[in-house]
Amino acid sequence: MTLIGAHVDQTDPIAEAKARDTTVVQFFLGDPQDYKGPAFAYAGGAEGLKADAEAAGVDLYVHAPYIVNVATTNNRIRIPSRKLLQQHIDGAAAIGAKGLIVHGGHVNKSDDPAVGFDNWRKAIEATDLKVPLLIENTAGGDNAMARYLDRIAGVWDAISASSDADKVGFCLDTCHAHAGGNPLETVVADVLAITGRIDLVHCNDSRDEFDSGADRHANFGAGKIDPDLLASVVRDAGAPVICETPGGAVEHAADFAWLRERL
Repeated sequence: MTLIGAHVDQTDPIAEAKARDTTVVQFFLGDPQDYKGPAFAYAGGAEGLKADAEAAGVDLYVHAPYIVNVATTNNRIRIPSRKLLQQHIDGAAAIGAKGLIVHGGHVNKSDDPAVGFDNWRKAIEATDLKVPLLIENTAGGDNAMARYLDRIAGVWDAISASSDADKVGFCLDTCHAHAGGNPLETVVADVLAITGRIDLVHCNDSRDEFDSGADRHANFGAGKIDPDLLASVVRDAGAPVICETPGGAVEHAADFAWLRERL
């Protein structure tokens, strides 16, 4: 059976998992819009969360801050981003997380995308990957590193030269793919042809139309994505699922049931 969980508050991820009757959750370690580094809100700290999650049989995933952009040519963003990436890798490892999800980032409008690809390679080589790093496709931006398939291929070609390339995986977001202009009918096969792997699926409906470039998630059945397509992506990817849909435990449980019915 496909493992389906949700993005939750980090204060007590185990309780959040139980409230949703699941054994997998994702959360931020700290402010997703801040360079301060990870913070552990769980009462038992990082060590307590790792031990308690293992005892409860709950798998943890950490989402890196949105501001991480290791691809950019702007040193004032790229260098702090690398530092922040390492800090969150360390934080994810401390709680026994299965992986750290990070957005692909972007370069400036006038930049050659190849520079961004190489900056990704440099970031991988400079980072101690204590847990798998899962690069996530994004919805918008003309010079994004992970919106279009050819850019994802550019990133993958660049990081394949790194000795730690096997520690880099892929997180496929259905809303981002739809809004980013990648047909869900073929996106799993397209991504697998590039990366050889899909480690996690962010299954989300989209409030906006195909190729809108808008990253606006919706609950299942309330957005613009065909229900059968959402289910087929999950089925074909064969990876654990995290729903980043609006609401709390009640809404997430309804989304889980909606998805399971179609799987």
